[in-house]
Amino acid sequence: MLRGKWVKRNSLLAMAAVLLVSVIAGCSGSNNANKEQNGANAEQGGESVAGSQKFNLWLGWSATVNNDSLVQKYWKEEEPGVEVELEATQGDAVTALNLKLNTGGFEDAAVFNRSEIVKAAMIRSNKVLSVEQYFDMPDKYPNLAAIPKEYLEDMKDADGHIWSIPTWFDQNPDNPWPGWASQSWLVRTDVLEKAGMTVEDLATIEGVEAFLKKAAEQKDESGKPLLPLSFLMDPNDTAGWNDENAVLSTFGVTTGGGIIPAEKKDDQFVLMYDDPQYKAAYQWMNKMYRSNLIDPEVVTDKKERYKEKNKAGRVAMNVGTFFNVDPDIWETLDGPTEPGWFYQVVPFPKVAGVEKLGANTVINPYPGYDVYISKNSKNLDAILKFLDYSLQPKAEQQNVINEGPVGKFWDWVDQPLGLWKYIDAEYEKARNSGEPAQKAKVTPELYMLSSYNNDWYPWWNYGSSDKAGSKKTAEFTAAVGQMGAVRSTETHDLVKAKAGGLIEKYLPELENIRKEYRAKFIMATSDEQFESTWNAFRDALEKRAHWTEVKQEWQEQYEALLNA
Repeated sequence: MLRGKWVKRNSLLAMAAVLLVSVIAGCSGSNNANKEQNGANAEQGGESVAGSQKFNLWLGWSATVNNDSLVQKYWKEEEPGVEVELEATQGDAVTALNLKLNTGGFEDAAVFNRSEIVKAAMIRSNKVLSVEQYFDMPDKYPNLAAIPKEYLEDMKDADGHIWSIPTWFDQNPDNPWPGWASQSWLVRTDVLEKAGMTVEDLATIEGVEAFLKKAAEQKDESGKPLLPLSFLMDPNDTAGWNDENAVLSTFGVTTGGGIIPAEKKDDQFVLMYDDPQYKAAYQWMNKMYRSNLIDPEVVTDKKERYKEKNKAGRVAMNVGTFFNVDPDIWETLDGPTEPGWFYQVVPFPKVAGVEKLGANTVINPYPGYDVYISKNSKNLDAILKFLDYSLQPKAEQQNVINEGPVGKFWDWVDQPLGLWKYIDAEYEKARNSGEPAQKAKVTPELYMLSSYNNDWYPWWNYGSSDKAGSKKTAEFTAAVGQMGAVRSTETHDLVKAKAGGLIEKYLPELENIRKEYRAKFIMATSDEQFESTWNAFRDALEKRAHWTEVKQEWQEQYEALLNA
C-alpha cells in the first residue's frame, strides 16, 4: 500500500516562497471593473455549457503526470464524462504562480494548498472568476450546494464574493476526522538493538544523543559508517510543514495551525519566531551537526537522494514526517528482509525545562485546498461538473477520486465502509510499484479534490494482506497522534491576514528569512558563530519582514476575530 502524497496538510498552512511585488501589490486595473466582468462571465457560464467537456487543471505542486491514467480515462469515458488534463508545477510553486499570473494566467483551473498569499495573488491578478453563485444551484450542482455553509461564509470577501471552490474539507465540521499525524522521531530498531539500547533509552534528548554516538560506530551493508540522524530540508516546504518542526515540537515550540504559528504562554500569545525555544532547538541541531551526528549533506540533499539513503539502510534515525522517509520502504515488505522493515516511531524525547510539546499538527476541518477558475476559461461547465462529482459528500469519496469508483479497481472486502482491497491486479501492481511513473499510469492521486469524514478513512482500512508491512503506516500515524504534538484548532489558529495589510505583505519575506537562516543555524562552526547568526536572523526579521509591526497586526486581527 503506497500512500504517496496522501498527507493531510493543515488547512491553514501558509504557502511558502517569494511572491513578486507586482502580484502581492496587485496588478493594474480596477477591482470593481473586474467584479463586474466576473459577474458577466459567471452568469454566461452558468446558463449554458461553456465549451467542451474537457478542462486543464494546473497543480500547484510538482508531480509526475500521465494524462492517460486509468482513473482519468474513467472520468472521461464513464463518470462524470469530463476529460481532466493535468499540468504540474516545476520548481517552487508560488514562484511559478507569480510567473503564470504575470504572463497571461492559467488556462482553465488551478488547485493550490489553501494560503492567504495565494488567494491574494489570485484575486489581485484580476484573472480569476468569483464563484459564489455556484453554491446556490442545488438543481445543477447539488454537491457544491452541500458544502458546509460555515466554510463558505469564512471565504467571503467584504463584497460577499468567493474566489475559489474549496476542497479537502471535513464533511462534518462538528465531528472532524482526527488527521494523519506523521511528524515524529523514527528509529531503526535493528541499529538500536546493536547499540545495546531499547526504545525506553530514547525517552530523553540525552538518551537520543547517546544512541546517535553509538549508531555512528556502526556500518551499513556496504561497509560505510551509518549516518546517525537525518531529516529532509525540502526547499519547497513551509513554516508549518517541514521536518525540523518535529525537533521544534520536542523543544516546546508550536509550528502548526495559524498563518503565523502561535501558542499562549504565561497568559499571552508567543509567535513562533519569538519563542526562546526556537533558538534552543536549532542550537541542539547545530550541536549534533558539529559533532558529526547529523548527515553532513542534510542541508543540500534533494528529496530523492534522501529517500535513497533511507532505502539503502544508510540512516539510523530520522526526525520529521515519515512520509519523507518514504513508506514504500516498509509497505512493500513481507518481513525483515531490508532495512526499511525496522523503522519504528518513538515518543518525542523529553527536554529539560519543557513541560509541554509544541503542536506541529492541528486538527482543522476547514478546507485544505482551493480550486481557482480562470475568467478566460471556455470550459467552465466542465470544471463545475467535475468538481460537483468530486465533492459528493460520501465517506468513501476520497478513495473514489483517488482510485476510481467502488468495483472498478478496488472493492470492499466484506461490507461497505469496512476493509477494502484492490481487485485489478495490473492496477495494484503499478499503484504499489514505488515508481512515480508507474503509479502515474493508473492514478494522478487527486484525493485533495474531494472531501472526507470521520466515518471511514481508506488508509486505516486497507484490507490487503499481501504485504505484512502494509499496515505499518496506519499504525505509525495512530501512535504519533497520541504522542502530544497534535491538538485541535483553537481560535488563534484562525487569525487571517488583513487584506492589503502587513502580514499579507511580509509573510513571503518571513519565509525567505526562515529558509535562509535555518541552514546557517545548523552549519554554524562555533557557539560564537551561531550567536552571531542568531542576531543577524533577528535583525533580518525586523528590517526585512517588519516583525514588530506584523506581530501587532496579528494581535489586532486576533482581537477582531474574538469580537466577531
